[in-house]
Amino acid sequence: MTIETEITDILAAYRDPCFPEGMIAAKIAFNINTETTPVSLHLTLGFPAKHYGEYLREQLTTALAKANIAPVDIHIRSHLKSHTVQTGLRGLDGVKNCIAVASGKGGVGKSTTAINLALALQYEGATVGLLDADIYGPNQPQMLGICERPTSQDGKRMQPIIAHGLQTMSIGYLVDAKAPMVWRGPMVSGALQQLMQDTAWDNLDYLIIDLPPGTGDVQLTLAQRIPVSGAVIITTPQDIALSDVRKAVAMFQKVNIPLLGIVENMSLHTCSQCGHTEAIFGEGGGERLADEYHSQLLGQLPLTKIIREQADIGIPMMIANTGHPASLAYINIARAMSAQLARLGQDTSRKFPRIEIRNQ
Repeated sequence: MTIETEITDILAAYRDPCFPEGMIAAKIAFNINTETTPVSLHLTLGFPAKHYGEYLREQLTTALAKANIAPVDIHIRSHLKSHTVQTGLRGLDGVKNCIAVASGKGGVGKSTTAINLALALQYEGATVGLLDADIYGPNQPQMLGICERPTSQDGKRMQPIIAHGLQTMSIGYLVDAKAPMVWRGPMVSGALQQLMQDTAWDNLDYLIIDLPPGTGDVQLTLAQRIPVSGAVIITTPQDIALSDVRKAVAMFQKVNIPLLGIVENMSLHTCSQCGHTEAIFGEGGGERLADEYHSQLLGQLPLTKIIREQADIGIPMMIANTGHPASLAYINIARAMSAQLARLGQDTSRKFPRIEIRNQ
């Protein structure tokens, strides 16, 4: 057996949440050079891996050593591509990939999760934006600690508000915080398209779209008119939550938006006084949902007071303490989510010019 075959077998056997089926089955680009001393292995990942790359290098080095394979110099880099969107739509200017974060139900912690996943992708080295698509109840300005108005450099497009390094936009930046949005469906859909298309997004690898609960006008507008590469579903383990979440999954399936995975929020609560851990909202709901739709359970998040406190004061958990167990959970979920997106087809529509037919 050659050393190339031995190394390839190690890659094929390697498993973690980013590669549950193994690295070869995930079609990771790699190159083995046996003419160098030591032998070199070059891996190209399709998702951000500023910190994960070092972890992966250590894991592969250990696996190679256990297999008695001579020292291998491992090089890991990330190359982020634009991925396919719904048929008939073209990718958004300034954005490689839009990822919708949805729930189908309110009160499951979707907005908090969306913010921290965006920050976790940024932590791994990506350039990330966050769009608050909840026109009726925009919460992102408060959760991000932002109270300013967007400006425009050309009088046509708004500059995104920078919050904790993220490029962000929300209807909450444009209206009074206490003003009710008494708008009918068409107005809401139009506002969402304007927020998306009239914002000068600057070379984003990912735009995380925080959808409102339900499967109404805003969700349908996004599904039919806005280019989305994939969707992530947030749920709690509770059966009542799962029944509403299934509707959101079905909506994305109907419009051919890939489901990147399920995130189970509020999975366990640990008492701060006695340390007892209890599954307040039940157990296994996210896993059952993932199995039902042949998807991946990206991760489970705890029901913990500090996550709520940080959101209330505008300093998300990922900013307050990246070493906290909750932040580590967000980071692992973001890695698995972006790794799942990397498996999807590449978008080539941007390589071709727009064709316009005009009457002379």
